[in-house]
Amino acid sequence: MKPETILSVILCISVVIYLFDQLLDYLNLKAQRKDIPIVVEGFYNKEKYQKSLDYQKDQTHFSFIIAAFSFLLSLGMLVFGGFGWVDSVLRPFFTNEIILALIFFGSIIITSDILTIPFQWYGTFVIEEKYGFNKTTVKTFIADKLKGYLLGALVGSALLSVLIYLINSIGPNFWIWFALLSAAFTFCMSMFYASLILPLFNKLTPLADGELKTAIETFAQKVNFPLDNVFVMDGSKRSAKANAFFSGIGKKKKIVLYDTLITNHATEELVAVLAHEVGHFKKKHIIWSYLISIMQIFILLFILSKMVFHENLSIALGGSQQAIHLNLIAFTILFSPISAITGLFMSMLSRKNEFEADAYAKETFNGNALSNALKRLSVDSLSNLYPHPAYVFFHYSHPPLLKRLNALK
Repeated sequence: MKPETILSVILCISVVIYLFDQLLDYLNLKAQRKDIPIVVEGFYNKEKYQKSLDYQKDQTHFSFIIAAFSFLLSLGMLVFGGFGWVDSVLRPFFTNEIILALIFFGSIIITSDILTIPFQWYGTFVIEEKYGFNKTTVKTFIADKLKGYLLGALVGSALLSVLIYLINSIGPNFWIWFALLSAAFTFCMSMFYASLILPLFNKLTPLADGELKTAIETFAQKVNFPLDNVFVMDGSKRSAKANAFFSGIGKKKKIVLYDTLITNHATEELVAVLAHEVGHFKKKHIIWSYLISIMQIFILLFILSKMVFHENLSIALGGSQQAIHLNLIAFTILFSPISAITGLFMSMLSRKNEFEADAYAKETFNGNALSNALKRLSVDSLSNLYPHPAYVFFHYSHPPLLKRLNALK
């Protein structure tokens, strides 16, 4: 295709995706209902429920503004050849393709993030603060930014450098080797995330001896779950919202509980949440998700190998010659419809897995305790009890609360 045609396709994809996402957000907002579901009446009062409706409304209205700003910024870069202009400014100073690409993406990412910092600040220190969720200090906000930049520079630069090196040195078959490298990287991240990455942002403390630890260890032994250690994470350092997860692949697993989760839930509820997470392990959800993600990586890189050497992609973005970094941006946008479809199937699979993990927790521990934990989590996070079915279909990785409670019956 000619560069003009490619640009037209890219613009069309960008506009359609933006409008579709905004339509879903609008439908989800209009689906709000003021009646409190009977199953959660014991956890919600009218004032608290109205607060959750106001929170969802404020979040959605704010997301409209953020999405519009990001869309117009991206549209301007595409229409006026902004990506090509950045390439033309940097190219005289960097002759090495890898260095040029690193500086190019670094400039784009950091500039984009700086432009959106006011929105991030408002979301954290105004909206989240208004509804009692924000615990982040200005110092933590800035430190997280700097750590994020550093981590992105180290990991992102390494992966991008290897990718461009393989493209230039091997040619069209680069995708095989980079896919294998990506599979190994993903595996290592699953293994060592809680040990290497998470401590950069949060403090992990072994769960103290007591009723909760004893209950968790008893359940783990009952279902033959290979538990290595249980950690408490200082989630309250940033937010009042709660969560729990386990990390690791193989015989040893690490359970991570947010301190906010421990504060707000009874021991029985906490063990039920843990039983749900163990259900993912027992049902092989983690392994299958990993294998499917690797398959997606192979497909993505194979398609990339058919497009990354086409000069017209770079010219469509305003470049004067073929540039791998420009082609990567063009490919990302052109591939986004396929990515959306695969993401849709992954969300469907994820929702099915959540139902199965809930059922496992009910069978091996206590369904009522899990129901109460889910209700309390939903109430404490002011979650949407009546999301629009279309929004759920396209965006939810977990089933809505009411469907999960109904399934647990």
